[in-house]
Amino acid sequence: MVERQSPLEPVYHPGSHGNFEHGVDVILSEARPGSILQLAAWPGEERRLIDAIGKVTGLALPDGAGGGVSNGGRAAFGFAPGKFTVVDEAEGLASAFAGAITPAIGTLTDLSHGRTAIRIAGPKAEWVLAKFFAIDFALPAFPLGAGRSTNHHDVFAQIQRSGVDQFDIYVFRSFARSFWKALCHASEEVGYEVH
Repeated sequence: MVERQSPLEPVYHPGSHGNFEHGVDVILSEARPGSILQLAAWPGEERRLIDAIGKVTGLALPDGAGGGVSNGGRAAFGFAPGKFTVVDEAEGLASAFAGAITPAIGTLTDLSHGRTAIRIAGPKAEWVLAKFFAIDFALPAFPLGAGRSTNHHDVFAQIQRSGVDQFDIYVFRSFARSFWKALCHASEEVGYEVH
């Protein structure tokens, strides 16, 4: 398999940055999943698609847009009615779905080479993300495993809460570098570290 190059490489500078004299409140990194898939159910087939996702991944995905779950290196979340993002650390997850997602149920699109996954973690992660998106990032409104679909200016983003103080943001590779730079700039105020 061809090694994927990171679009962030020219602007990815490990270390502490910004106002970190009193500590670092945000950690930024590039998550590098092997598979990023988008699955969409035909009208009336949502339950069958959710069942297929569970069968292939072993994840018990709740009904409805916004619901999600993550376990180890796998994650799945709904981002619109009947539409789901499924992520795995391993490559080749699309082939595992080949027999499970039939044309009668819906569609599968492998986005692994078209998306970049950016992780933001730390006690001020919600605060930094609120600068970009008109979403309530508080834990009761955005529970663990849940996902949202939104945008910042012209950058479409799918966001999943992957930890209590951690979010994974999936953006188009062509916008990843500019979004990363904006995220770093927004994090300067609280001090951030790039891992």
